[in-house]
Amino acid sequence: MSLPTEPQALAEYVAEQMYAKDPASQALGAKILSVAPGQARMGMTVRADMLNGHKTCHGGFIFALADSTFAFACNSRNVPTVAAGCTIDYLAPAFEGDQLEAIAKEYHLAGRTGVYDVEVLNQQGQRIAIFRGRSYRLRGAVVEDSQPNQ
Repeated sequence: MSLPTEPQALAEYVAEQMYAKDPASQALGAKILSVAPGQARMGMTVRADMLNGHKTCHGGFIFALADSTFAFACNSRNVPTVAAGCTIDYLAPAFEGDQLEAIAKEYHLAGRTGVYDVEVLNQQGQRIAIFRGRSYRLRGAVVEDSQPNQ
């Protein structure tokens, strides 16, 4: 199959292929809600096994959701991209049953580096966390074109 050439279709195809090979995001129960060049949205339900001793969602699970969303945003153009660093600020607790949504947006992309901001919201639209990721682009493609050159 030839890779899609239209940027939106390519972003969707790459996300589908990446998710199929991403047991970490799958184990979180994180689902891709949308993807576009330089952007991604993922959702996750806070489960009982994600709670800490305060009966709130452990920050590591919130971080993992934000980090996965960051990954789908930065790889959306089919250029393999990894995290060079990231930070998170927790603003409010999340509780069992909360529906979290992470929204990643490209803030800056130049050469091989980028900066992405991710907001994590609950089902009421309350900000739970803000995450900033720095990316580094590698050589090659996330998904290779299987169509031989003509």
